[in-house]
Amino acid sequence: MLNLFAKCSCCGWMICLFCVRLTIVVIAIAFGALVAWKPKKIIEIQIALYRPFNWKIEPISMEEEIRNTRIMGLAVIVIGILSLACILLS
Repeated sequence: MLNLFAKCSCCGWMICLFCVRLTIVVIAIAFGALVAWKPKKIIEIQIALYRPFNWKIEPISMEEEIRNTRIMGLAVIVIGILSLACILLS
C-alpha cells in the first residue's frame, strides 16, 4: 500500500507542494463528480451568477446542455484521477 506520509514533507506552518497538489486534485475530482451528478443544478447556478451582471444566458437546447455538462464533469473526473495517479506514482 502506498504511504502518503512518506511523500509529505509538511513541517509546522509550511505546507509542502505534494499536499497542495493532492488537495487541488481531490477538489477537482469532487467538483467533477458534482457537475456529472447534478448538471441541471450547475447550469441553474451559472445562470444565477450571470444575473447580477445584467446578462441573461439560456441554452438553446437544455437537454443538449445537460448532456454536455455531464460529459464535462466526467472529463474532469478522469483528468483528476490521472493527475492523482501521476502525483502518487512520482
